[in-house]
This record gives sequence, structure tokens and C-alpha cells, in this order.
Amino acid sequence: MLKAASTMVKQPYSKCAGAILGDALVAKLGRHPDACWLFCEPGNGMEDLVAGVLESVGSKNLIGCTSDGEISNSGFSHGSAVLGGIASDTISFSIASASNISSDSERAGRELAQKLPSSARHVQLFSDSLTGNACAILRGFESRFGSRIPITGGTAGDGAKFVKTWQFAGNQILTDSAIAIAFSGSFRVGTGLRSGWFRVGVPKKVTRAHGNLLYRLDGEPAWQVYKRYLGSLSSQMPGVGAQFPLGIVQEDETLTHEGGAPVLRAIMGHNEHDGSLVLGGEITQGSSVVMCTGSTRDKILDASGDAARSAVNALGNSGPADVVFVYSCMARRKLLGMHTKEESERISQVVGNGTPMWGFYTYGEYCPAEADGPCRYHNETAILAVIKEREVSLKG
Repeated sequence: MLKAASTMVKQPYSKCAGAILGDALVAKLGRHPDACWLFCEPGNGMEDLVAGVLESVGSKNLIGCTSDGEISNSGFSHGSAVLGGIASDTISFSIASASNISSDSERAGRELAQKLPSSARHVQLFSDSLTGNACAILRGFESRFGSRIPITGGTAGDGAKFVKTWQFAGNQILTDSAIAIAFSGSFRVGTGLRSGWFRVGVPKKVTRAHGNLLYRLDGEPAWQVYKRYLGSLSSQMPGVGAQFPLGIVQEDETLTHEGGAPVLRAIMGHNEHDGSLVLGGEITQGSSVVMCTGSTRDKILDASGDAARSAVNALGNSGPADVVFVYSCMARRKLLGMHTKEESERISQVVGNGTPMWGFYTYGEYCPAEADGPCRYHNETAILAVIKEREVSLKG
């Protein structure tokens, strides 16, 4: 039997606050959790908060990171700490970490995968968004696991300061790191993602790019192409870049997914000297991109509901989800503003009000772009993972 629950506190971080979180979670579960997730914005006393949680939950399987806002059954919150936990007789959990991802993110991904059991059937991945290359972490991770298991998660935030993020793994508080938790056992997992952005115009070829720097589109400086598209809004860069991302079109895929492009790249900045654009993730030379728009409040919220439906539908006829994980981009929070709370409300309406749920607002998201496909790194997207425990027959 699987039981899950989430709890939230909004008070100065301390060991006492961590104990309050942990005690409340244990009370809701009726036992100590087998694994728990902690998400919070950075703040003084964070180390004491983690210590208090660990003492009270009685589990070494603590995973999480700092955020740009938190999600729980209490809804959206910020400047808070959210703790979620699972107690299960049929699912086992393992956590792992890899440090110094800024020096070699692909190596870190391989190291992370090697520390997790081969029995893993679902992995949640969290990494430092300000130092590491999320796409390279995935390449390293999949060098061992391939694309046979769904990977979900997000990159850590720091309350939109873009200075430093932290990752939690057991009793470790890390930075410049990637961490993961593996699920093994008898369960079903469904994933879903949507953005709410839509393509505008025809695709353009990426004729020069390196890492997350896009230099040329159809042979023309990328900034000139993008500036022409923005028109008078170009004076609002870089802030306006989150509203008008690029959608990646690979040779084997088109932007036909309901809700917009399956893989988006936020525009983080530009360079007047060389005409390049700085993107929120890697772009592959030789691929194609289209300009995207349509980021209104209603479209963003509709996309969140569609992502939830997609995840639930992926469970098939196994019944309602036992637990829901939500990892949504901080760009969505920024555009939703005072309506941010409606995103988790919309998701709850789909998965069932009261279904245990937790997550955070990220600087980037990990999720397969399509069912049974490889994990991709996304910007400006809402992704969900839903878990349904399979009961084990006791017949001999």
C-alpha cells in the first residue's frame, strides 16, 4: 500500500521549523516515510531546516533543492518550505549525487547513473541550473540507462536572484551538483508536459551554434532575426525573452503537439557584438527553430491542465494517481503573477482534489517530450509525473 502526503511551513528556517515539517508529514502518513522531497527558497537557517527534517522523518532518502516558489496540497507558496513524502510496501528508493558539474556535466551524469540501481523504473533528477549543462547531464545519465526509463524533475532556483542554488541529498547540502532519486518496484508512472506557447511563421535553420549560444539562423545573425520578430519589444530585452521563446524542430519531429512546442528554449540575453542569442539550454547546429508566442494567462493555465490529463491518461486503466509531482518553469510563474496559485488548482481539478501533490518552480524542466521517448531538457514548460502503485498478489 502506498501513502503520500505533503506539508508546508512559512516561517524563518530553523531546526524547529524542520521538525514541525517532518512531524506533520509523519502524522499524515501514519508512519515514517520511505522517501521525502524538500523544496524551499534559499534562506538563512537552511542547514538547520534540513537537519530538523531528517531527525523527525527517520529516513535517509531525502531529496530536493532550492526553488523559485513551492507547490503542495496547500497550493502555491513562496518563501516557504514544502516537504512531501511516500510510504510504500512495494516501491523502494535510492538517492545519489554527483558534484562539480560545472567542470564536466556529462561525466557527472554518468557518475550519477552508476550510483543508482539497475532496477530503477523511474528517476527524478534535480541539478544546479547556474553552473551545469542540463543537456550534457542527460547524455551522461542515458549512457547507462538509455531511454528505457522516464526521467522527470527540474533545475534548482534561488528566488529569481540567479546567484547560487543548492541541492539536498540525504544530509548533504550541495551546490554545483546533480542529484537523483530512483524508484524501483511495482508501480506505474505517467508523465505529461505542455507549455501554452504556439509557433509563429516557418522554421529557420540553425546554421551556427555552440552549447547554449545561437549565432546564426539561415546564415543571418540570430539576434537580428529575433530583433526583427520582436519589433518595438526588442527594447525590453532580456526580460521579454521569456515571453517569446524558440521552439526546437528536430528532423524527426514537428511542432504539432497540442499546447505548443514540445521543447522550448527561453531567450536569456543577446550579444550586440557577435549577434548571438543566449538560450536557456543547448541548441544543436543543423536543427531548426520557430518563433513561439501565445503566452497568455488562459493559455498557460489550459496547458497545465492538459499536461495533467496527459500524465493521468498515461496510467491507463490502473486507477487514479497515488501521488503527483509538479515541476513548472519560473517563467510561467512570472507571467501568471498573482494568478500563479491557479496553476496548481487547475492541476488538482484534473488529478482529483486531495490527491497528494508537491513540486516547485524551476529554472528548467526534465521530462520525455513524448511517451516512451528519451528525456529532454525544457524551458518554460509545466511537467508532471504521476505514480500509481501496483498491488502485489499474495496468492502462492
